[in-house]
Amino acid sequence: MPGAEHGDAATGELARQSAVMRAIGSPFVADVLAAGDRHLIHAPLTQAILAGWPGDPAAAAVAMRFNAALHALARRNTPPVLGALYRGAHDDVDGAVRAALAAHDGFIAEWLHDAPQTNEVGRAAAILAALMMVRRRFPLPVELIELGSSAGLNLNLDRYAYDLGGVVAGQPGSSVRIAPEWRGSSAPDEPVEVAAARGVDLHPLDPHDPATCERLMAYVFADQPERSARLSHALAIARRHPPSLTRADATSWLLRQLDSPAPPGQVRVVFHSMVMQYVGASERRRLAEAIAAAGALADRERPLAWICFEWNAQRTAVELRLTCWPDGGTRLLATCHPYGAWIDWAGADEG
Repeated sequence: MPGAEHGDAATGELARQSAVMRAIGSPFVADVLAAGDRHLIHAPLTQAILAGWPGDPAAAAVAMRFNAALHALARRNTPPVLGALYRGAHDDVDGAVRAALAAHDGFIAEWLHDAPQTNEVGRAAAILAALMMVRRRFPLPVELIELGSSAGLNLNLDRYAYDLGGVVAGQPGSSVRIAPEWRGSSAPDEPVEVAAARGVDLHPLDPHDPATCERLMAYVFADQPERSARLSHALAIARRHPPSLTRADATSWLLRQLDSPAPPGQVRVVFHSMVMQYVGASERRRLAEAIAAAGALADRERPLAWICFEWNAQRTAVELRLTCWPDGGTRLLATCHPYGAWIDWAGADEG
C-alpha cells in the first residue's frame, strides 16, 4: 500500500502467517498481520524480538502472539483508531496498525514473550471422536489426563453439545455447541462416559480471573465471533465446574500419574492438543517413552490410550492420532483444521 514502510526481512514470519490466515478463512487477521509486517519499523522493541527470535518462529506461533496483542489493544479501544477498525467503523488497516505499533511497542513486545494460550474448545470435537473410537475398542468409562491444559476447558468436554456430521453427542442443552464441518467417513457413534478428568500446565489459567479470560478472548481471531461466543460460554461452564488442574512440568507430572495404578474397569486416556510444538525434542521423547512404558503394563481390564491432536513433522497438516494398549497400535484417525473448524475423518471400524 502507498506509504507503507517494510520491516526487516528477518521478521517476515508475519507476512508468511498472513498468507496462512487468508488460506484458512480469516481475511481480517491476514490483513492485520500483513500490515504489521509492513510497519514494524514503528515498533523497534517488537521488531528486534521478531528479528532475533531463537528457534523456529512458526513453531513458537510468534505471529499469533503478535495478532493477539493487537486484538487485546483493540478490545481496550487503545488506540481508538485500532478499536474502531476492529468494530468495523473504518477499513484503514495500515493506519490503525501503524498507530498501535507506534504507541504500544512495549505492550506488544511483552506479549511476544509468553506462549499462546488459546484453549480452543472447538478441538474438543476431534478429541471426543477419538474417545468414541476408544469406547468402540474398550466399552469402559474413561479417565482423562490432559497435557498442556491451559484453563482446562477441554477437560469439560463431556459438558458440551456436539454434532459430528449428524452424529449427536454430549449434553444437548449445553450452551457450548460444537459442530465442525465433517468430511470423510461417518463419525463413530459411541457413548463416552468420563469417570475422572485432570490436567497439567506450566501456567494454568484461572477462569475466575477477568484478566485471564480477557487474554484468552484476545487469542480468538477477531473475524470469528462464533468462536468468541463459544469460548465465553466454556469459561462460564468452567467457573461452575472447575477443572482439576496442577501447575507443574508436564513430563514429571505425567510420570507421577502413570506411576499410580490405573483404576480397574476404566480406560486411562492421555491427550493433548496443539501443545507439542512448544515442547523441546528431548522432552517430547521422554513423554513418549513414559506413555509407552505405561502402555507395556496395560491389559484389557486397565487399558491405556493416547490421543494426539498436533501438527505433523512437516507442519503441513494437523493430525488426530490414536494409540491404544495393550497392543500398542497407532492409527491416523483424521486430519483437522487447527482450531477444529473441520474434521476429515479417516478412522475406520476396528477389526
